[in-house]
Amino acid sequence: MTSERPLTVSRVGRLSQLGRLAGGIAGGMLSEGAKQIATGRRPSLGQLFLNTNNVERVEERLSEMRGAAMKVGQLLSMDSGHVMPPQLTQILTSLRDDAHRMPLGQVAGVLNDAWGRGWEKDFAGFSFTPMAAASIGQVHEAIMQDGRRLAIKIQYPGVRQSIDSDIDNVAALLKLLHLLPQNLDFAPLLQEAKLQLHAEADYRKEASALNEYAKLLADDRRYQVPEVVDFLSTGEILAMGYLEGQPIEILAELDAKDKNRAAANLLELALREAFEWGMVQTDPNFSNYLYEPGTRKIQLLDFGATRVYTNRQRQALRGLLTASLEGDDKDITLAASRVGYLVESDSAVHRQLVVSLLRTVTEPVRKAGIYTFGKSDIAERMKDILIEMRLKSRFGRIPPPEILFLHRKLGGLYLLLSRLNAEVTVKDTVLSLIDLKGPSGPIDTY
Repeated sequence: MTSERPLTVSRVGRLSQLGRLAGGIAGGMLSEGAKQIATGRRPSLGQLFLNTNNVERVEERLSEMRGAAMKVGQLLSMDSGHVMPPQLTQILTSLRDDAHRMPLGQVAGVLNDAWGRGWEKDFAGFSFTPMAAASIGQVHEAIMQDGRRLAIKIQYPGVRQSIDSDIDNVAALLKLLHLLPQNLDFAPLLQEAKLQLHAEADYRKEASALNEYAKLLADDRRYQVPEVVDFLSTGEILAMGYLEGQPIEILAELDAKDKNRAAANLLELALREAFEWGMVQTDPNFSNYLYEPGTRKIQLLDFGATRVYTNRQRQALRGLLTASLEGDDKDITLAASRVGYLVESDSAVHRQLVVSLLRTVTEPVRKAGIYTFGKSDIAERMKDILIEMRLKSRFGRIPPPEILFLHRKLGGLYLLLSRLNAEVTVKDTVLSLIDLKGPSGPIDTY
């Protein structure tokens, strides 16, 4: 549940918020330590850091700052939540979806700057209460004078200018508080967070991605994307047609045939993105999908996190899928090296763990007939392998960003299909769409 809170715009103001957070955490540690010592217990430093009050302090402050502060939490939770303290995982999970909304006056100021004073004359109605509030912006409903219903995505003021400093400051705070696993090198991921958020903060790029998806899906009536309203859209404002579908979870309440058909369509869409188009919407948040029961359309929202994959990357991914399905351990190891999972210095133990992970992930594709996602324990087995990678093989390197974002896409899809208890002929769907043999000839390594 979001609450209203003005966004601190200046870099100095945002840095001071983190300073107050650090001070509050220190005070909380002293208070908690005194309480536990008084009862005869000797708490560890980690226990003092992660007491309930401090967890709430971190969660509240990062949510209040929005922007890069939330993005760091979202990206860290993509890959490393399985080995982080459960309290920190709770914080990171909450930051995927929750943010305070801007008050009316701040919203009006952003719109005045973008559209000029008197913009209201173009609208028959404008709701200043947002439909959704997330890491870098919030969405409002509006009605044009000609009756068109729009969704207006408004960027939080100052977000773009504060990206680099926010990410550095939040990462430093988490490191100072020992909230990040010490054996992992997070520098590449933090650099990727900066690049990703700069891209997401340019709404012109998102509008371009949305228009490209509209072209790719123009002849496929199973899917729908909102139409961009160009004359109202800027780098900080994205105006789109309003889609009236229901949350994707409504599928669980529908006839099994309709539910499973839609689930198969979701899987097919993800496969076409990664292997055919090379254009992947990598944010798996359930709220980015709607379903319109009357037309049976899957409606797609939020293209800020779209990533483009080159033909060589797609070829390498196809080779990895082929090896994971048909090859032996040596084939998988070679294909994983081509993609970037493995480097020459990796130990034999780690190489075998990567092989096990890839065989587990591709298990649904090897099963003939219907695969029931609701009965699968793949997520748990993947978690066990990841924990073993981090703790037993002392693996301190995060996969390349392009692979990490595919993890995010695949993990979100698995979770959604499991939530729906979908039954899909995964193998048939994959083989009908992807030529696993791919083009002939060797694949260049990265």
